[in-house]
Amino acid sequence: MPNLSSQRQNPQLVALGNAIKRIRLENKISQEKLALRAELDRSYMGRVERGDNNVALLTLAKIAAALDVTLSHLLKEANL
Repeated sequence: MPNLSSQRQNPQLVALGNAIKRIRLENKISQEKLALRAELDRSYMGRVERGDNNVALLTLAKIAAALDVTLSHLLKEANL
């Protein structure tokens, strides 16, 4: 189901998603493997990487841990 919220494609969410994807690809991790590591659904992970979801802080912390980076590093990569 598409996200029809006003947050969809917010530039900050897109930047965050791009940073997650960039780190994931640098570490040669598939989107599915990242989702499994973070205990998230793969389709949800895809929406996060596209900037379609406004990610909760605890979920973002799970993603950072699954990428083996700190939350602050992830936000810095996204210039946030």
